[in-house]
Amino acid sequence: MRRAPDVVALSDGGGVKHALPRPLVGADKVARLLAGGWWKRDAERSVEPVQINGGPGLLVRVNGEVDGVVAVRVENGCVNRAYHVRNPEKLSRVARETAVSH
Repeated sequence: MRRAPDVVALSDGGGVKHALPRPLVGADKVARLLAGGWWKRDAERSVEPVQINGGPGLLVRVNGEVDGVVAVRVENGCVNRAYHVRNPEKLSRVARETAVSH
């Protein structure tokens, strides 16, 4: 899937987990961020494709625990938004549902 040159990444840590302080704009910046820029370097991490709110996304685990989800919005065949949610309150349902399948 292609990414729009003006793709925007947003994140939500709920004041508990690290998140972007403001939107990140630009295909290269967002690609670098998604490729590893917002995870702990010394942690074991995995990424699984999932459906999030009916659309494409990624489930991110760090050291085997759900750390976040990345939902993407696609328009005209291009990813133009990436929403990274790390807020534990918003992830409780995802963590419960994936604990059974993991």
